[in-house]
Amino acid sequence: MSETLDIPLLRTLLAVVDSGSFTQAATQVHRTQSAVSMQIKRLEDVVGRSLFERAGRRSALTREGQALTEYARRILHLHDEALTTISEPEIVGAVRLGVPDDYISGFLPRVLSAFAESYPMVEVELHCASSTKISHAHDTGEVDIGLVTIEMVKQECQLVRREPVVWATSRRHVVHERNPVPLAVFEPGCSFRKWAVESLDGVGRPHRIAYSSESVAGLVTAVEAGLAVTILPRSGMPADFRELLPDEGFPVLPAVDIGLIPPRGDAGPAVHALAKHIAQGASS
Repeated sequence: MSETLDIPLLRTLLAVVDSGSFTQAATQVHRTQSAVSMQIKRLEDVVGRSLFERAGRRSALTREGQALTEYARRILHLHDEALTTISEPEIVGAVRLGVPDDYISGFLPRVLSAFAESYPMVEVELHCASSTKISHAHDTGEVDIGLVTIEMVKQECQLVRREPVVWATSRRHVVHERNPVPLAVFEPGCSFRKWAVESLDGVGRPHRIAYSSESVAGLVTAVEAGLAVTILPRSGMPADFRELLPDEGFPVLPAVDIGLIPPRGDAGPAVHALAKHIAQGASS
């Protein structure tokens, strides 16, 4: 077999898949949209299969495209891990990472676990707060980097993940059948709270705010007790919860854009190492 899978082509493929469009992917990989299209065409030539098919105005992955995407994530993870382990000197120090707790229970444990394998001497200090508080903490130097909901902050952020947001209820209760449906949501000002209310208003579904909390633990407690339904990032859905669907009266919610507030210019190697690792690992 003479053809090879080039790393830049695989990065472009993941950028298209994770961003949802060729246009946004072009921004992420710092190329023009036509260059992105040419890279995808080159990848299709290498594997001899179509990777995308048109679905209305959007492009959807073919079966072969889905398979290659899974391989691409594994290949790039090993590629980046090898470079980091072999080429970089041992890094020591501490990093203060600000992150909302609804992201901690989702994709972040996997990312931090992989980081610990590559940088066992780095201490990661987690600061759990809302995106707006993390934004302020970064400005005042209380955290080194932050994972935030991009919509909620003013800083320029690097998009690292687009996460589906879903309705969640306890598998053991039928509180979702009540009228009006009781909601457990974050405190006023949170995008998730706004999306929950606006989406139900949009379909004329009666609802009321039954519980509000600054932490995801408070919302989960209310749902586990069968007192309310909530909305959560899909990756953070507890095992004993289930997703509520449109045919049950719960409309599709927007996806949340998760961004990385980058290190300040005077940050040390450990901070930059974690920022780079999160940017590369959060999308997988």
